[in-house]
Amino acid sequence: MRSLALKFTLAFLVVSLSGIGVVAILAGRATADEFGHFIFSENREALAAQLEDYYRAYRNWDGVDAALSPGGMGGMMGNGPMHGAMMGGGFAVADASGRVVAAGVGHRLGERLSETDLAQGTPLRINEELVGTLIAGQSAFGMMSPAGTEFLARVNRALLLGVIGVGGAALILGLVLASALTRPLRELTNAARAIARGQFEQKVRVRSRDELGELAGAFNQMSADLARARDLRREMTADIAHDLRTPLSVILGHAEALRDGVLPPTPETFGLIHDETLHLNRLVEDLRTLSLAEAGELKLVRRPTAPSALLEHAVAAQTPRAQQQNVELRTEIEPGLPEVDVDPDRMAQVLNNLLDNALRHTPAGGVVSVQLSVISRQSPVASRQSHARSPDTKLTTDDWLLITVKDSGLGIASEDLPRIFDRFYRADKSRARDRSFASAQEGGSGLGLAIAKSIVEGHGGRIWAESQPGTGAQFFIELPAAKP
Repeated sequence: MRSLALKFTLAFLVVSLSGIGVVAILAGRATADEFGHFIFSENREALAAQLEDYYRAYRNWDGVDAALSPGGMGGMMGNGPMHGAMMGGGFAVADASGRVVAAGVGHRLGERLSETDLAQGTPLRINEELVGTLIAGQSAFGMMSPAGTEFLARVNRALLLGVIGVGGAALILGLVLASALTRPLRELTNAARAIARGQFEQKVRVRSRDELGELAGAFNQMSADLARARDLRREMTADIAHDLRTPLSVILGHAEALRDGVLPPTPETFGLIHDETLHLNRLVEDLRTLSLAEAGELKLVRRPTAPSALLEHAVAAQTPRAQQQNVELRTEIEPGLPEVDVDPDRMAQVLNNLLDNALRHTPAGGVVSVQLSVISRQSPVASRQSHARSPDTKLTTDDWLLITVKDSGLGIASEDLPRIFDRFYRADKSRARDRSFASAQEGGSGLGLAIAKSIVEGHGGRIWAESQPGTGAQFFIELPAAKP
């Protein structure tokens, strides 16, 4: 049984038939019991009426036992109650004093009945005077009449037809429900097979808000992400080819010119070839770093490091460039900062990347600021702003270092902000490709911020960005403070 629809249908059918079958059996038994009780009550009342007529006619109970015997009054009644009483035998008639004057099986003539037995019987009255008591059980009237048996048979047939009808309805409803339940699964299966063939632009219909609807929505999101990742990788391949081709073309062109004697072998020519070779080496190193980070094999040589030293080194490296661009480079370092357990070289790479991005997108006369502060991770504003601390404040293991890099450029568009740390993502695709892989905010090939994110997360921290278009961008890094 491989079809899920068939399994659903059979399960629904079995449950429905089991339920209605139990109900039908209970209903049949209850009907038979109640009908038997009804017939018994009717016969008992009729027999009591005939006994009262007998007493009214003879003014005593003499001969009543013979009247209920074959050939007597009971025999002359044919199929009447007194004939049934005679046939069943499970009865007794007592006079006003409680003495048995007629008896079937289980009683004897002349026996005195107890008050309990008399209380359970049917009183026989003439003009409101108690003249006797009829004691009759279910067996007093023998077999049920053919009409009663036929009635119960009709009831049982009706119940059986009801079970069959409900079973048919359950089968049809089960097929409908199974089809409705498995249709989204079939669509998901077909779409998944199409994705396996490389057709990522698959979208299934979200038919409901239940778990199947959530599954369809998650599948659509996965399909869109796969298609976007494919497009980004295609762009990345084109970007890498462009950035590798540029230095290689320069190197090849100058090498051929030197070989042919077109260019003299001057230090300037060799210097240009050397610079392009270094640039090419940086591209290859960035690709290697990203692949190691993706594979979880990026090695970090961690040691307790003063964060102020990291920042001062990165700022010193970017100061000449800031001066050349006429951009003010500010630093704000909170006193009493704890050490952080980091790989200094990798964190320097992250800080240089962020400062390079900030300077790249800050116009002349603008400001790039870097702040170092200590925050508590439990603070509701810990990820938004720093909290001033006095130099003698005792630090705890819950303290985190917050690094903030802010520029006064144009900022990042809101639709690009959630994805700037994605691999190979470039926010502004209309700009010419930059020759540095350090920037993913605009113009770069989209590796710099992805590498920075991997490094920061490898240290147990996190990195994120905030921006309002036209007011610049802010990048935040949280790193756990080293334990004392």
